[in-house]
Amino acid sequence: MTLRDPQGLDDLLNYRLARLHALSGAPVVRLCEGRYGITRREWRLLALLAAQGATSPSELAERAHLDRARTSRAIGSLAAKALVQRVARPGDARRAVVQVTARGQALYDEMFPQVAAINRAVLAALDEPLLTALDEALQRLTAQAEALGGRLAAGVQADRRRGGAVRR
Repeated sequence: MTLRDPQGLDDLLNYRLARLHALSGAPVVRLCEGRYGITRREWRLLALLAAQGATSPSELAERAHLDRARTSRAIGSLAAKALVQRVARPGDARRAVVQVTARGQALYDEMFPQVAAINRAVLAALDEPLLTALDEALQRLTAQAEALGGRLAAGVQADRRRGGAVRR
């Protein structure tokens, strides 16, 4: 297996990261859905709102790396569960921000230590030097991916309804 010169799917960085995400995220999904009745996407939005405070749905979608439609549906679901609320901005009732309710904050406060414990259990496979190296590698890879995304995607817009990309 080689990351630098992939010969098959198992050699691709994104595939391996997606597999790790699926495997390490499974206990979080069971915790979210089985114990607390929320999806992992709802948990992500709730955690972001609890950490950063009230924000617009568009800003929340960007921060969560989700499209606006999925974010809107998840916000609606969280609002129906009384975990978040939409609040009109003063002077412009058409533009609202989303904020965590007291019930949502209590859920976050209860869940976060459990999710953090799952994270620590996964990372227990690494000693401190490897963990430090992984952290640095992830920072570098993230920066590289951001730079590449801006260069490689120029002039190409995804059209998911038709299953591909459209050249402009």
